[in-house]
Amino acid sequence: MSLAQTLLGLLESQPRHGYDIKRVYDEHFGRDRALHYGQVYATLSRLLKNGLVVVEAVEAGEGPERKRYAITGAGVTDVAEWLARPESPEPYLQSTLYTKVVLALLTGRSAAEILDVQRSEHLRLMRELTRRKLTGDLADELVCDHALFHLEADLRWLELTASRLDQLGSQITKSQTTESHR
Repeated sequence: MSLAQTLLGLLESQPRHGYDIKRVYDEHFGRDRALHYGQVYATLSRLLKNGLVVVEAVEAGEGPERKRYAITGAGVTDVAEWLARPESPEPYLQSTLYTKVVLALLTGRSAAEILDVQRSEHLRLMRELTRRKLTGDLADELVCDHALFHLEADLRWLELTASRLDQLGSQITKSQTTESHR
């Protein structure tokens, strides 16, 4: 997720102080990882420098002055273009898990054990997400569904890979044999 475009989108609905931007962000997007104030103000500073936001007002308070930020026309255009652009699907063609399986086979360790441990961890996380989904609001439900669907796909890959370990091991052994004869 692009933090800059997300903050711009929050400002498009109405001008806000940095504190309010963080609060609204955390409410909608930061349930698992709240945004740090430093991230908010550093991003606002870049957006200001790039002409995508302006300081609409500076208000005196009990502490330091509070700036209220507003989106500019260029900022609205930036958000609109970002929203219209599809995200690139991430195919995970070279995953860490695949690397671990191959390295286990190369080093004589149990690739099946690595897959079993990973399967258990996926199932544990799926149970946790299912509990969260059942007790949360609609936003939690949608976020958990997204994660659960990805975990289900990973589980299918784990099962398929487990069923092909002998074949993969043979290919790796053949590759090592060919390499050692060079």
